[in-house]
Amino acid sequence: MPLGNGGASKESMKLCRSRIAVAIVFVAVLASEGGVEAVENRPQPFRPGETLTYDVNWSVFPAGKLTATLSRDKHVPGDAYLIKTTADSQGFVSLMYKVQDEFQSVFNPKTLCSIEISKQINEGSHHRITKITFDGYRGMAILDEHYLGGENKPPKHDEHAIPPCAQDIITAFYYVRSQPLYVGKKIKLAVNDGSKTRIVVAEVKGRKKIQTPLGDREALRVVPTVFGNLYEKKKGKIVIWFSDDAYHFPLRIKVSLKLGAITGTLTSVSPLPPGYALPGKANGETKATRSASTIK
Repeated sequence: MPLGNGGASKESMKLCRSRIAVAIVFVAVLASEGGVEAVENRPQPFRPGETLTYDVNWSVFPAGKLTATLSRDKHVPGDAYLIKTTADSQGFVSLMYKVQDEFQSVFNPKTLCSIEISKQINEGSHHRITKITFDGYRGMAILDEHYLGGENKPPKHDEHAIPPCAQDIITAFYYVRSQPLYVGKKIKLAVNDGSKTRIVVAEVKGRKKIQTPLGDREALRVVPTVFGNLYEKKKGKIVIWFSDDAYHFPLRIKVSLKLGAITGTLTSVSPLPPGYALPGKANGETKATRSASTIK
């Protein structure tokens, strides 16, 4: 994978940096796409207070770190949930194209319908603030975007049709976790990221035990049939390994591109659920942590 040395043009290097930035964010938020299917009346595999941390690698290079924290949103009427996701580039990749993005997604925990998502994007010399409001009554996703940092671009306003219940690219991550997952299962997903709403089918293709920083885990391999339409039609393949247990943690996310593979690996879960003690610390889990983590 040439990275200069006279072999790559400025345009190819620019494309390379752009795709790396997209993939870092993609690993963060695109474990899968949002939901068309009804959410059954059953306990959810997540609850406020949960934090997931990922290490992101591009080929053999450390590329960044991603963190997703779930909490209750006190600023929205009702019992809404807020997911704060941060993606930061590191090491060699950060020298090429620095990424510091923050996403805040608000959704209804009973229906997993998105309410709104806001983004603060800082990628290289590009800086912008984006907000997408999901108006289920009007059937519209309303985009408002402003460019910062001296970019000479006018504010953007756009509206696109959505079904009564749609997901943004963050809420979609949790929607898939909420579904029954087994080999052969197909999940229809509706996602809007500020443009045309996409329908995606995520299929559970297989099951096997994989090695992770959280120990050896039985995992289900999920493959969405669409990848790239949400981000400027960049083509590639994404595979997600979800834990085959009550939590459905996305243990590993791999995005394959012509420029190399981007892999996100779950390295930390807080609070630590029962059975997820790190190797060598099986007895380190406190009674309080276990009680707080148990799904009722």
